[in-house]
Amino acid sequence: MADSYNQLEIFQKSMDLFYTTHRLSHTLPKHELYELGSQIRRSCDGINSNIVEGYGRKRYKADFIKFLVYAHSSCDETKNHFKKLTVLYPELVKDHLYLKEEFSNLSAKIYNFIKYVENNWKT
Repeated sequence: MADSYNQLEIFQKSMDLFYTTHRLSHTLPKHELYELGSQIRRSCDGINSNIVEGYGRKRYKADFIKFLVYAHSSCDETKNHFKKLTVLYPELVKDHLYLKEEFSNLSAKIYNFIKYVENNWKT
C-alpha cells in the first residue's frame, strides 16, 4: 500500500482532472460561472478531497471505503455535469471531449480500488 495518498494513482489522476476541469469551467459564459461552473468545480474537487479524507481514516476500513464511495459518487456527478456542458456549450468543450472518457476511466479505477480495499485491507 502507498505510504501517502499522493502515491495513489486515483489521487494523482483526480488532481490532474481537477486542474483541467477547473480551468475549463472558467471559460463558461459569465452567467454559468456560479451555476454549472461552480457545480462541476465542487464535484470534481470532491473526488480528490474524499480520497484524501478516506486515506486519513484508513486505519478504519469501513471509513476508508465510505470516503472512497463518496469519491466515486463525486466522479459520477462530475461526469453528469460534463455531459451537460457538452450539450449546452459544445463550442467551448470541443477540445476537452476526451475528459468524458478520462472521468469514466477514473470512475472505474476508483471502483476497482474500493474492491481491492474491501477484499485485501487489514485493520
